[in-house]
Amino acid sequence: MPVIDCDPDHARDRVTEAGVEVVDGNTDHERWRAERDGAVAVAYDEKVVVQGSDPERLAALVRDGGGRGHVYFDGASRGNPGPAAIGWAIVTGDGIVSEGSERIPDTTNNKAEYAALIRALEAARDYGLDEVDVRGDSQLVVKQVRGEWNVNEPTLREKRVRARELLERFDRWDIEHVPREINERADELANEAFEG
Repeated sequence: MPVIDCDPDHARDRVTEAGVEVVDGNTDHERWRAERDGAVAVAYDEKVVVQGSDPERLAALVRDGGGRGHVYFDGASRGNPGPAAIGWAIVTGDGIVSEGSERIPDTTNNKAEYAALIRALEAARDYGLDEVDVRGDSQLVVKQVRGEWNVNEPTLREKRVRARELLERFDRWDIEHVPREINERADELANEAFEG
């Protein structure tokens, strides 16, 4: 349950700008409340408490954000095509500040890798990062996103366009291929999603 020390009025502005409805608090101590993706943010004097099943996306809106982070992504498919899952992690100077994993509909490994990249970039945007260093162990996705390799498959081409759209929203970005050992946390999260 994130407890974020902040100016609740500025936090309210950020939440409202993201299109999340803000309502009055339920008690005299609560300044306002907002709900998104199964999480609820409650503002008090000088802090906002976020709770629920997936608090990180809403907490990211409340935080001041900014700064630079490393974004790791991994997608996996068992059967290619077959059951698929994704995992991602965002790392800043404070360590892992946000991570997630989920099952996705049956697909190929390459499409799962793109789905993981897109979800990781959405999370980085929600977290409020200005600059991202993106890392993944899919050479195909990295080289296609950088424009070094052609994208012939129509669905992958659409996913590449979406990834580039998200990347262009950051002040600065780069994307690099890394060995699986460097991408270990995202890989673990993708595999955990198969179990859950």
